[in-house]
Amino acid sequence: MSLLNPGDPFPQLTISTTDGQTLTLPGAFAGDFAVVLFYRGAWCPYCNAQLRAFERAGQMLGDAGIKVAALSVDDKATAAALAEKHGLTFPVGYGADAKAVAALTGAFVNPDPVYLQSTGFVLDPAGNVVVSVYSSGAIGRLVPDDVVSLVRYLRDHSPAATA
Repeated sequence: MSLLNPGDPFPQLTISTTDGQTLTLPGAFAGDFAVVLFYRGAWCPYCNAQLRAFERAGQMLGDAGIKVAALSVDDKATAAALAEKHGLTFPVGYGADAKAVAALTGAFVNPDPVYLQSTGFVLDPAGNVVVSVYSSGAIGRLVPDDVVSLVRYLRDHSPAATA
């Protein structure tokens, strides 16, 4: 297992979402900046706070052209209840195989019970990692304001922006 670093292509990851769709990352977000969040589960108060924060920032993220998706090991009913409870409008994936996702992305896995530790990725429009934030426990995660500021900076300072 190796961590994803800036510039690395994000590996292909297919997730089933609570709204009955299948989302294949990073392709589903091609052409847009994106945030991919792995959260510990609906039971985690820090994860709930992070997901609510990204939902509250939805307009700001949308205005900046940033898509969001979240994923956990929770079953469909649990993930759907979480999405409904917080009014999440971005795709929420469920049923992740923690060890397989960890092998692809370097995310840390809690051994018992098995779940993914909080992990966040910011992807560029080509599907490459801009930032990866790995947590080995309850805290340490991406926040929407930082993501928007980073994407705005990248857009303002990209070679294409100055051409």
